[in-house]
Amino acid sequence: MRKQSQHSLQRDENGLTAVIEFLSAFTLFLMILTAFLSLAQLEMGSNDTSVDRIDRAAYNGLDRMTSNSGWFVPMLDSNLDYENATTEWHDVSANELDNGVVQVGLMLDGELDFDRVSSLSNVTEDGMVKGLGLDDGLSLFIEIKIIDSDNSSRNNLVLFEGGTPRNTAQTSSSASVTFQDGAEKIQLILEVHDGGRKSNSLHITEISPRSVSGSPEWIEVSNPNDFAISLEGWSFNHISPSGETNILLKEGVLKGHSTTLFTGDALSQDVGNATQVIDLGQSGFLGVGSISGLDDGGGIVKLSYTQLSEFRPFEIFRVEWGGDTGFFLTPSQTLEWNGNIPASSSDWFIPSQPSPGN
Repeated sequence: MRKQSQHSLQRDENGLTAVIEFLSAFTLFLMILTAFLSLAQLEMGSNDTSVDRIDRAAYNGLDRMTSNSGWFVPMLDSNLDYENATTEWHDVSANELDNGVVQVGLMLDGELDFDRVSSLSNVTEDGMVKGLGLDDGLSLFIEIKIIDSDNSSRNNLVLFEGGTPRNTAQTSSSASVTFQDGAEKIQLILEVHDGGRKSNSLHITEISPRSVSGSPEWIEVSNPNDFAISLEGWSFNHISPSGETNILLKEGVLKGHSTTLFTGDALSQDVGNATQVIDLGQSGFLGVGSISGLDDGGGIVKLSYTQLSEFRPFEIFRVEWGGDTGFFLTPSQTLEWNGNIPASSSDWFIPSQPSPGN
């Protein structure tokens, strides 16, 4: 009986040993499998096709920007005019670039061309996206800056920065390259986003709602962005005790860091240093001489923008006069913005002299 118990105990011990050995081997197998899958993930990348798509877009976009000098193909009767295509896209105006297809290339003879970098201000973000061949629904952000220089004052100097902010998009990817220009290193970063809200921002900087006899009403608008901005989707809204008028802007491009005058009469408008003048007299929104588009006694002018995915305009900027504002303008007086952001009614003043375009 005792001998039989010893045999039974020995079988139990052998069985327990086998179970322990099996579990140890299985645990080791799982560890090896986990390590293999981790390495495979590092080699193959994410299995998320949308992330892969954006990664490829960032890489391919950067390659197109830095592998050649770029090109521009104008439109002729709704068709691309290849016969008049040019590689000198940086010599073409913002309005012309918007009426065609431009692929921005920043290289000349194998080096970064600063004339082309400067001319990025003639290109809209949408034009850039289209020219780089990015898919519909994608947006981008570009930064070009000096990251190292023998002149300490030029370290971290930004040469260009503009586009859709990363924090407004769900998924993003970036690609970068560094150039050596003499004693300076310059870094170009291209971010590609899946959607996001474009950084469209225009400022009303001065307004003349009470023109002198024979002179037009005018509104001065500045583009503080590095990218050019197409006026498609932008609108003016005028509200006064006597009524309300609106105008939807359908064409035109505001170059980056430029000033534009919207006027009731382009022929008699004092333009100052304005980059361009846009006539709103024919629409009746702005008047000239004895014809008033804006209310002399008081009113509100709003500058708004509507994205393609939205139904209602989003107010970007406004200016008020008369009423409780304390601004009761006499003929030829204007209201000028002091530059504070966000602008409030206290950030406007009556200058000693009007300065359209300046």
